[in-house]
Amino acid sequence: MKIVYDKRTDTLTAIFSDRRVAESDEDKPGTILDYDESGNLVSIEILDASRRMNVSEPVEYQIIKASNVGRVEARNPTRLPRSDSGMRD
Repeated sequence: MKIVYDKRTDTLTAIFSDRRVAESDEDKPGTILDYDESGNLVSIEILDASRRMNVSEPVEYQIIKASNVGRVEARNPTRLPRSDSGMRD
């Protein structure tokens, strides 16, 4: 998974796979969902991201085992460092 903030276009994109996007839907105004040919979610794009969220804070993520999917615990989240390009892997 990759999370990219583009300061020039003020978009925040979460990319879940490298599959080719076959269809895009604007689910809510300013939120675009991209799907592959099989209907699987490929990415989510948030337009005007700086107005909708605080994009200057570090991104935190946690990998949860399948047996824990129903309960999310916030212990030991991983902080991703911010690079000069604004891209976080």
